[in-house]
Amino acid sequence: MKILLVEDNERVRRFVLKGLQEAGHIADHADNGRDGMFLAASERYDVIIMDRMLPGNVDGLAIIEALRTSGNRTPILILSALSDVDERIRGLKSGGDDYLTKPFAFGELLARVDVLARRLQGSNTQTTLEVGDLHMDLLSRKATRGARAIQLQPQEFKLLEYLMRHAGQVVTRTMLLENVWDYHFDPQTNVVDVHISKLRQKIESDSERPLLRTVRNAGYMLSADE
Repeated sequence: MKILLVEDNERVRRFVLKGLQEAGHIADHADNGRDGMFLAASERYDVIIMDRMLPGNVDGLAIIEALRTSGNRTPILILSALSDVDERIRGLKSGGDDYLTKPFAFGELLARVDVLARRLQGSNTQTTLEVGDLHMDLLSRKATRGARAIQLQPQEFKLLEYLMRHAGQVVTRTMLLENVWDYHFDPQTNVVDVHISKLRQKIESDSERPLLRTVRNAGYMLSADE
């Protein structure tokens, strides 16, 4: 899944991001309401995790209300140190789908995120990806090609999900470093090339048509077209 985390507390933010990435999710993040609102309105996410109290003039509830007013129906999990029943009710009435108080166990947060994602089944939100006979179920986190199951490590799943979401487009090495590994600098390693090579071996057997191509001096492209 692609998840947005809006959280100003650096310790909490790092803790949640690390857990989400280890669980195989793609996670964007913002540490203030302005940037959180921009990302939530401009990108497509499966779930948004929203801190209730944020620095500046835009708090979590204001963002949620603005998103709902604009027609954005992305499931939102509110994080807050405010545990009173009235505050919970206020958060849910603002448009939040669930409310989790701090401190919290990451396992519970992940379970609540999964529940929100499962609620999307039967809606217009995309829960599967397909490129030719390559299929990915974002909820069960399984990938197949035809009748063949593909066993993927969490980072490989994130890489393939990103490529499938951008099927038919050239994806640069920098885009992969930023969106799959959350590197906003060049680590001067061949981590992308190594993972691309391993992924290609898993999704393309000798008898199957190649799907993942290297575009010289540009990047990579996943496509079912010749």
